[in-house]
Parts: sequence; C-alpha cells; structure tokens
Amino acid sequence: MTAIALIGCAALLAAALTWLARRYALARHLVDQPGERRSHQAATPRGGGVAIVVVMLVALLWPGKHGLQAAVALPMALGLALVAGIGWWDDHRPLSARLRLAAHVVAGMLLAAGLHGTGLDVPTCVVLGVTAVVLVNVWNFMDGINGLAASQAALVAATAAVLAGPGAQGWMPGWLLMAACIGFIPFNFPRARIFLGDVGSGALGYLLALLAGLVALGGADGPGRGDAMLLLLPASAFLVDASLTLARRILRRERWWEPHVQHAYQASARRHGHTVTTLAYGLWSAGGAWLAWMLGGNDRAVGFMMCAAVAAWQGMGACWWWYLQDFERRMTARGPRT
Repeated sequence: MTAIALIGCAALLAAALTWLARRYALARHLVDQPGERRSHQAATPRGGGVAIVVVMLVALLWPGKHGLQAAVALPMALGLALVAGIGWWDDHRPLSARLRLAAHVVAGMLLAAGLHGTGLDVPTCVVLGVTAVVLVNVWNFMDGINGLAASQAALVAATAAVLAGPGAQGWMPGWLLMAACIGFIPFNFPRARIFLGDVGSGALGYLLALLAGLVALGGADGPGRGDAMLLLLPASAFLVDASLTLARRILRRERWWEPHVQHAYQASARRHGHTVTTLAYGLWSAGGAWLAWMLGGNDRAVGFMMCAAVAAWQGMGACWWWYLQDFERRMTARGPRT
C-alpha cells in the first residue's frame, strides 16, 4: 500500500471510529455538562479521542515497509496504551491526579527506553521522556474549546513529518497522526458533537513527544536533535499558554491542578468565540511550522539561528498571551456596554 493510501485510510478509519465512539458515549451517558469551569455551552459526549489512539496503535505496530523497528515500536505502543487507558478510565470514573501522573511517568520511561534501544544517548532519551509527561498534561490542560487540541496536534505532527523527511522513522507516523486528527476534527469543529476526552488529549501529547523522539533519531544523514527542537515553534501556542497560565495560578496560590477557565485561549473564546480562537491559534502555529521547515535540515550550520528563532517565537507568544489576558481584564473592568 502506498504512503498516500495509508494516510487516506488513517483519516477514514479515524472518522468511522469517532462516529462509533460518539454512539458509545451517548449510550453510556459519558457527557460533559456546561459549567463555570468549562468553555462549552451545551452537553456534549466525550471520549472521541479513542479513535486517534486506535489508528496510531495500528500505525506504530504496522509490519510493512512504512512501519517502525520493533525495538522502537513496542515500548512506544505500550506507553501510548497506558496514557490512553488511564485517560479512558478517567473519562468513565474520575481518578486521582497522583495516579494519572504516575501512569504518565511510566509511559515517559517506556518512550525513553524505546528510543535508547535505537542508540540515542541517555541524556536525550531522558529529556524526551520528561517531554512526554509535560506534553500529556499540556494537551490535557489546553483541550477546552472546539477543534483546538486536535488542530494544533495536526500542525505539529505535519511539521515533524517534514522535518524527519521521507524514509526516516518519524516520517510516516507524523503524517498518520495528522490524518487521524483530520478524521476526528469534523466531529469537533466548528460545532462539537463529541470531545476528545482525557483518552484523546493525553494521547495526543504523548504522540507528539514520540514524534519528537523519532525526529531526534534522524535519518540517513545522522541524528536530528536540532530539528526535534524546532518542534517547539509550532507547539509554542500551547506551551506558552499552558506554562504562563500555570505559573500565574501557582504564584496566586490557587489550586492549580483543578479545572479552570483562565487560559488565554479561553479568554479569547469568551470574547470572540470558539471558531475564531481556534483559527487564530492555527494561524500562529502554521507560522511556527513554516519557520521550522525553513530552518530544518542542517542543525550544525544554523544551530544558533535555531535557538534564536525558538526563543524569539516563544517570546512573541508570551507577549500575545499577556495581551489576551490584559484585554479581558480591561474589558471586564469596563463592564457591559450600556
């Protein structure tokens, strides 16, 4: 089967499984109700992200020429199953934050072990294992409005595929994750008929860390650690919003681990709506993806430029975060129009 056919099949399978997941969620009454700590206004079933998980488990274990080496695929598939499984359980019956975090840490260790088995050095593997834990929780924190988490993951996945290049181990998984997200998005955007749920949002974060690891492995030209760092560019919208919002909540001595509506994307959604906010975040991440594609492919020659670009892009993202938060504060202080 050709690469294009595999990508098309992944999108179609994700769409079909999302439809089935919606029927299952409605039958089991797995529904998120509106509330003061949620951004949606209508009761909506959850758990649709299981479709993406199934597609990617098949992709990781695919035995054909586009598949991964078994030494890489098996630990990664186990880690993905663990993150998705604990999320699926939490979608049905809420679990403690400590138990979820413990599962995420074990999954990160499995990812690091799989990458180390390919010859990647220990420090890089440890960083990528920690990255998996961070991204699992970032994507969970940021999954709050229609289409946002899946569209952002699709853009980062496509960037990873391009950076990896044809023939490299990260090339096909990147395109397949993008396709799986595209298959899910029509059920979640512009009107949400089902949410990702914890099973989907956490899995997306893990899969993006997995792709970063595969990009770091490189291809025939050698390791691609510098290219892996460039994934910070398309992921910056989520990383900046999640980290700065979390830091602010910690400094205010709030219960930062509890659900809230203080992210910049939530402030934007209240003022401009879900669709505009998701598209705006998408444009920002597409710009980061373009910059990553321009800089990718030669980490020795443009190493300093890569670091400078990442730092500048994150800095501009921080300024945009501050503007959105300050704009809502000023609008709230002004009160409703008379």
